[in-house]
Amino acid sequence: MVVCGDDALAHRLAAELRDVYGERVTLVVPSAREPHRPRIPPPSRALDRATALLGRVSAAMARTGPLPSEAPADGTGEAPEETVRILESAQPDDVALSEAGIAGAEALALVYDDDELNIHAALRARRLNPRLRLVIRLYNRKLGQHLEELLDQAAAVAAQGAGAAGGAGDDDASGIDASTTVLSDADTVAPALAATAVAGTSKVIEADGLLLRAAERTPVPPGRPGDPGLCTLALLPASASDPASAAHPADAPRPAAGDEGPVLLPDDAAVAAAVGCGTVVLETVSYTGRPVRRRGLRGRGAPLASLFSRRLRWSLAGIVGTVLALAVASWITIGENPVHAAYLTLLDLFAINDPAIDEPLPRKILQLLSGLTGLLLLPVLVAAAFEGLGTFRSASALRRPPRGLSGHVVLLGLGKVGTRVLARLHEMGIPVVCIEADPEARGIALARRLRVPTVLGDVTQEGVLEAAMIERAAGLLALTSEDTTNLEAALYARSVKPQLRVTLRLFDDGFATAVYRTLRAAHPRALTRSRSTSFLAAPAFAGAMMGRQILGAIPVERRVLLVARVEVRGHAALEGRTVGEVLRPGWLRVLAVDTSAPDAPEPATAAAPPPEQEREPAHLVHELGNDYVLRPQDRVLLVATRQALGDLHSRRSRPAGAGARRG
Repeated sequence: MVVCGDDALAHRLAAELRDVYGERVTLVVPSAREPHRPRIPPPSRALDRATALLGRVSAAMARTGPLPSEAPADGTGEAPEETVRILESAQPDDVALSEAGIAGAEALALVYDDDELNIHAALRARRLNPRLRLVIRLYNRKLGQHLEELLDQAAAVAAQGAGAAGGAGDDDASGIDASTTVLSDADTVAPALAATAVAGTSKVIEADGLLLRAAERTPVPPGRPGDPGLCTLALLPASASDPASAAHPADAPRPAAGDEGPVLLPDDAAVAAAVGCGTVVLETVSYTGRPVRRRGLRGRGAPLASLFSRRLRWSLAGIVGTVLALAVASWITIGENPVHAAYLTLLDLFAINDPAIDEPLPRKILQLLSGLTGLLLLPVLVAAAFEGLGTFRSASALRRPPRGLSGHVVLLGLGKVGTRVLARLHEMGIPVVCIEADPEARGIALARRLRVPTVLGDVTQEGVLEAAMIERAAGLLALTSEDTTNLEAALYARSVKPQLRVTLRLFDDGFATAVYRTLRAAHPRALTRSRSTSFLAAPAFAGAMMGRQILGAIPVERRVLLVARVEVRGHAALEGRTVGEVLRPGWLRVLAVDTSAPDAPEPATAAAPPPEQEREPAHLVHELGNDYVLRPQDRVLLVATRQALGDLHSRRSRPAGAGARRG
């Protein structure tokens, strides 16, 4: 694996590939001494010294960090094989990529904080190695989609040329996954941050419209049923110090692995027999509070209640009733035709009728009353015009937090990450109040379009958090690009509401750990999460480097379970089998099935499925049942060991001409 970058994400990604997946990595960075160098300096002049000191401390920590394997593996004094090789290069040009071994690499990640630099490097890498799997960091979604199609098409053309030159016996081209995956760190961290606001955890995996998290459960007393969640991922070995384990008889059923390690993906019988053991279960993340009420001027048009105030509506109704009463009185007293009587009343109302000098007394009285009603109508019409104009003008302005709002999430910062998190929280129906100091920030337009209440102001100034109703909020997401701003907002919010759930985005991972420990010690009963963007984004980038179907990894002690999305077509172990038959305890099981594809089989040249944000969430297994038969056009969400997933793909049946198909 080759990783090229210029910030903390590159180093975190290299560590993730080495520690979780056991891969050999070449890391290409501008300077190995400053792995956490920020691309955009903080605007606050008061933070210059603190930032410089933090950078020096981070560089010192990185120089002594565990990326290069320097320590000997055992007491023999011999150093193990180096798993991360650091290569310094200012630009990812042809010379740097060739020196990094791009010709024989399996995958390349380009995670520079410059979209143009990543695109140029991707084009060079695809030319140097057409079979290379590419993972590119881009913020622009539409540009990323076009780039994926372009580079995948280049890989397919190169594979066709290699197949024609090598003849029919060239089987290597059919097994190469030369896919291109474009990711945004803002998109990848948004589900984790949204899950933190909902469930207090950031260890989540987004898969086919679902948010899943792995939770470790302590042993339950004998006779009390435990919550299995969606499924039990692992049985943890019972410890002698565990009270539940010590109180249970010695001949009680134990996991087969004993103290050697956890039992992965057990079946229901093994889970029921394992008494006194901790478990790792998979759960769905969902919001259980009051959903946001989506009202506004969109859709079917603005209702009358949103255009005019209640007092104005009653005034209009009173005037209309008075006009009708005068028309009826004119019809009864004068004996005119009802239509003609109403017409005369309107003429008198607008003072455009002749004076009733020679008319009977009832007609004179009715004309005077109609004129008086017309005088009352004029200010009401003017007020209605101003209120309607103000309503339409406020439709394009930012909303203020409503008075009765409670249980909401206060989102601080509407930059790249904050914008993505706002969209995710709105999709989940979670009420949000945003705070942003820059009126021209990236997410202001989205907040205005979604009609999300927003407070414009510096959060460090007094009264800004109060305007967002922090005392009645359920959580705070501090996602600005300045560490001290996020920290100051969190400390002040905790002083207002000590039990508030707080999540901070911090640039340096070491600083994030220190802040987390300090806040946890100061507020032991409150939930605090502090994470850097690179910490949250690295697993998604690492999974994409392992293959497009890999969505994430779940570490279980010293072992790893992979969550993957697999198309049923072509897999003999899946196609035509029930969900229960696919289950292989200890190896593989199905979590969910995407049944949105039509019943008719799709040809090999069919268009790619729509992006995940436009698809319906997949159906969980307990919704379909273990007797559901997998169709060729279905997509399944699997959790499996690395060996099981590799075996599944190695036994995939390949149709004729598969070498020319897209990886």
